Amino acid sequence: MTIQTLTNVDFIRLKDLGQAVIRTEAAAVAALESRIDQNFIKACVLLLDCEGHIIVLGMGKSGHIGVKLAATLASTGSPAFFIHPGEARHGDLGMITPKDVVLALSNSGETEELIAILPALRRLGVPIIAITGNSHSTLANESDVFLDVGVEKEACPLGLAPTASTTAALAMGDALAIALLETKGFTAKDFALSHPAGSLGRKLLLRVADIMRTGDDIPQVLSGTALATALLEMSRKRLGMTAVVDSENKVIGIYTDGDLRRTLDCGLDIRSLVVNDVMTKSCYTVGKNLLAAEALHLMEIKKINGFLVVDNDNYLIGALNMHDMLIARII
Repeated sequence: MTIQTLTNVDFIRLKDLGQAVIRTEAAAVAALESRIDQNFIKACVLLLDCEGHIIVLGMGKSGHIGVKLAATLASTGSPAFFIHPGEARHGDLGMITPKDVVLALSNSGETEELIAILPALRRLGVPIIAITGNSHSTLANESDVFLDVGVEKEACPLGLAPTASTTAALAMGDALAIALLETKGFTAKDFALSHPAGSLGRKLLLRVADIMRTGDDIPQVLSGTALATALLEMSRKRLGMTAVVDSENKVIGIYTDGDLRRTLDCGLDIRSLVVNDVMTKSCYTVGKNLLAAEALHLMEIKKINGFLVVDNDNYLIGALNMHDMLIARII
């Protein structure tokens, strides 16, 4: 079948099928709200008291959900990792210690590979939290806590492909992760520490000192320097500005591309001027410990393209502009 052979009736049918799936899965998730009960609280307590790692187990589609859940837990302050039950039977059980807590996912609660390792987990004394759709299953009965994620029907019209059931398991796992996050007082900064390469990590962790130009890369001229020389310094360092410093390297002003345009608009002779005559004396500066994202915000508010970086005594220690923000992916 190609798009050319589809009729308007087919198009409507496709839309109806898609909407039916969404309704079915939404109903499955909505039904979970009443199941956030004492068992859910017990599961949270076990996970909060865990001195080791949260070990997530699952086969097939439940395994895929388990991988995602382990990643969510780990990135929100609850150290976790996924173990394939089949591999656990052949040596990976050695990765589990008595200080851990097991989170086992199986819609039927009778997954052979999972049931086979329950005795070994019991010998270790590891608490087991079951996320399953079958309250009468072996997994539910052998667990310390059972979280019910049973659904009335799958979104698959054949009732075979795990759809609503995996969505429900995922939602229950997310509920656990976020409940733990809130209880632990996990903050955006904590999240950034585990996501240093992400957008949030860069915004909450990178400071001016991490991206500023230093040493010979800082455009600067001494007080009393000819304006023509200052322009050459600006051109060489390619920041669209140069600092003007005194003999002790303290900032006394700045000369920028904007200042150059104003100089030309006034009809002044560039060759006869010293930079002090036309520099901006009350220039904006920042400290090296300021978050780069905050420095960017200041640039936007003050409508400027760069900053000089100074220490507490106003000594010049760096410089940065909007291009540096782009390179660091702060923007």
